[in-house]
Amino acid sequence: MRFGVLGPLEVRTEDGRPVPVPDRKVRALLADLLAHAGRAVPADRLIDDLWGDALPADPPATLRARVSQLRRTLEDAEPGARALVETRPPGYRLAARTDALDFADLAGRAPDASGPAARAALFAEALELWRGPAFADFADAPFAAPEIARLDELRLAALEGRAEARLELGEDAALAAELRGPVREHPFRERLRAAHMRALYRAGRPAEALAAYDDLRVRLRDDLGLDPSPALAALHASMLRGDPAAGGPRGNLLPKWRPSSAGTPPSGS
Repeated sequence: MRFGVLGPLEVRTEDGRPVPVPDRKVRALLADLLAHAGRAVPADRLIDDLWGDALPADPPATLRARVSQLRRTLEDAEPGARALVETRPPGYRLAARTDALDFADLAGRAPDASGPAARAALFAEALELWRGPAFADFADAPFAAPEIARLDELRLAALEGRAEARLELGEDAALAAELRGPVREHPFRERLRAAHMRALYRAGRPAEALAAYDDLRVRLRDDLGLDPSPALAALHASMLRGDPAAGGPRGNLLPKWRPSSAGTPPSGS
């Protein structure tokens, strides 16, 4: 059984057949278990997540009924799949393989790949698993917020890693255009900003590269009372000097992200 969270919640059998989970509370229960990424979730926490202040008459019994419905749904689709929903006192866990795990595996392998083409390919394969925002149909559910934030951070780090690899491959003009939207959406990401600046500079658009730095500098000063990092300031200074190495294919001034045990890379800003 395969579970998708990189987009709307999706369940498929091993041979790819979709598994409908029509009941709203059962679907929310499934999303909650998936949002905890294989960790056991206490029954009291699940009850609060699913019903809040609008509690049913017998919350523990109602939760058990929803768990039974989820198990039956999975079992009907694929014999033996009911065992994926494990009772783990004081609650439950879902022993599931998800597209989020596949994504983290691919993105985690990419930095050690041999050469920029292999790195770019692994990052691209990882990013292609995204069908939309993580947990798209539960974006407003508090139980999903921490996992959404974690996955979004990993996605951005993979996007940055892919951009750096593509810079080494000389894909400057394409990157200059493609990174415009992500930079606008995440204006304080210095790693992303550095890749965009390099792409612009190497594509023969140095004035725009310098303007991109000034945009970040003003935003940091006005919104956060901060200055750009020394590494980004050094990149800017080299561009001001017209240094040909400023956007060089192997001249990354910001440290490469490598996944930690928690799986969350630094923001870079």
